[in-house]
Amino acid sequence: MFCYMIHDFMYKIDHCIIRAQKIILMNKLNYGVIGNCCTAALVSDKACIEWLCFPNFDSPSIFAALLDRDKGGRFGFDVSDDYHISQSYIPHTNILSTNFISEENEFAIVDFMPCYHLSEANESYRPAEIYRYIRWIKGKPRFKVNYAPAPDYARGETIFNTTTQYIETYSTSNSKDRQYLYSSLPLCDIAQHKKITLTKDEFFLLSYNEKVISIDIEREKLEYCRTLVYWLNWTDRTKKFTLYNDIIERSLLVLKMMSFYNGAVLAAITTSLPETIGEVRNWDYRFCWLRDASMSIETLFKIGHVDAARRFMRFVQSTFVSQHDTYQIMYGIRGERKLTEVILDHLSGYKNSQPVRIGNDAYHQLQNDSFGYLMDLIYQYYRLMPGTLDEVEDMWEMVKSILMTVISDWRKPDKGIWEIRGEGKNFVSSKVMCWVALDRGARIADLLNKPSYRQYWSDEAARIKEDVMRNGWKEDIQSFSQAYENSDLDASLLLMEPYGFIQANDIRYRKTVKKIKQTLLYKGLMYRYNTRDDFGHPSSAFTICTFWLIRALYVIGEKEEARCLFEEMLHNSNHLGLFSEDIDFETKEQLGNFPQAYSHLALVNTAILFSEEDKRLSFK
Repeated sequence: MFCYMIHDFMYKIDHCIIRAQKIILMNKLNYGVIGNCCTAALVSDKACIEWLCFPNFDSPSIFAALLDRDKGGRFGFDVSDDYHISQSYIPHTNILSTNFISEENEFAIVDFMPCYHLSEANESYRPAEIYRYIRWIKGKPRFKVNYAPAPDYARGETIFNTTTQYIETYSTSNSKDRQYLYSSLPLCDIAQHKKITLTKDEFFLLSYNEKVISIDIEREKLEYCRTLVYWLNWTDRTKKFTLYNDIIERSLLVLKMMSFYNGAVLAAITTSLPETIGEVRNWDYRFCWLRDASMSIETLFKIGHVDAARRFMRFVQSTFVSQHDTYQIMYGIRGERKLTEVILDHLSGYKNSQPVRIGNDAYHQLQNDSFGYLMDLIYQYYRLMPGTLDEVEDMWEMVKSILMTVISDWRKPDKGIWEIRGEGKNFVSSKVMCWVALDRGARIADLLNKPSYRQYWSDEAARIKEDVMRNGWKEDIQSFSQAYENSDLDASLLLMEPYGFIQANDIRYRKTVKKIKQTLLYKGLMYRYNTRDDFGHPSSAFTICTFWLIRALYVIGEKEEARCLFEEMLHNSNHLGLFSEDIDFETKEQLGNFPQAYSHLALVNTAILFSEEDKRLSFK
């Protein structure tokens, strides 16, 4: 009974929010995301699931209408045109509610993936399944269920087997992976796409496994309540802010969903959403980049979620099996080292933007900056949450091994933070992050009373700084440049200050910030760089770069301009406050993979900047 009371109470709160919400109907990737730290789904603003991989984030898709409207597969509801549809999250959770309202009828689709702690040994329950709770509100709503799975990336024909208990589906290209749809509605009506009249609450359960327990609406409500409490407890442990707290909380919930249960953090949950419509910059981001993950975990750590940092550290340690392993910039979410890129040429792509890729050949690139982000996080680990003696010693061996690699490679040209697929360059941001790696290593050595290592790494860090100041600063443009070999501008140069390479009041940094703003800011959004690369000239804004500029303007004293730019940037989210990787300069359409960890961690860090200033001012 108590669970039902929570269910009804939270629904009423959410229902009020839905009625007040105005849906943004511009092309802004109007999807909500639900997940349970094993996999995730994108649900459109009309309650249609258009992206889902089972059983894990990187598994083949079950629904992929996102990448091919005809072949990809979907799970939605067909209603008459007189319904107004709105969508929001149940407050403080990753449970999504889509409301359908007409003059006489009203119902809601409440979507979630079960996620909660079991009482035994503090284990968690995160099955590969989705509950779709159909909440009857008034009248006699009518709809058709559009259940059209296309398993295995739609590479084969979908076989349907309707029984008295479930609808079983599988692909002729892979008959081992099967899906089971349970429902309180007549399964034959669903399979035959018949109109259904809603007179009471109903439910769907889509599962990767055939269930061995009875599935009914009472079970659904129990799973809802357990999941609801899990997310409410998680957000309750999150640091609160006086300004932008809702925005910060939603971004943190997104980052949590994108954290695989073993500690790995995905860059995004999708593949092949294009950086520009009709072009070929389409990549699979369902992997763990050391850079992206380290930055995401540091953000969660800063907000109070220390366990996320511990899990990530264990993932890193388990992935780097021994100190003699070669290091990669990215890994599969279970630590896989080989991420071969394959093109799915039978899919038309998002808005006909081909190719559709699975896998990512960037895994064998040299990107010298990656270890700087990781070492910065490891330093925080040693400083603020030291583990057991064996954990500390294992980590120390990894630190020494990483810095041996940094010392060996920092002089070499690499592919840089943006993973240029052409010829390598001496990117300034890569050199700076190599300095960060050695600087943090020296600080760790200090904490562990290892003076010889501290001196060795400090001396090498000093050599890198001298090299950057000599070759990275360009007098003719009065700015640091993208690479030693050119005088181009690059947004990644803005990171020189937050990572401590240079002070905000250093005239060279101030001039660099202003030059980057002058060159790369366009219509309130930032290019990563606007010079030609191996795919041509970039033509969309990179979301995280605008947040970097906002911070840079703030720290050099242009606080009012920074705040105005931040407020403008918030309007570029979708209707649920979610951000993708890129944004179109002209239409403000969201582009690139979605939701993007990079974008949300930068949003959090920037919002905290203003919130903490607001707090300081309130105390004066």
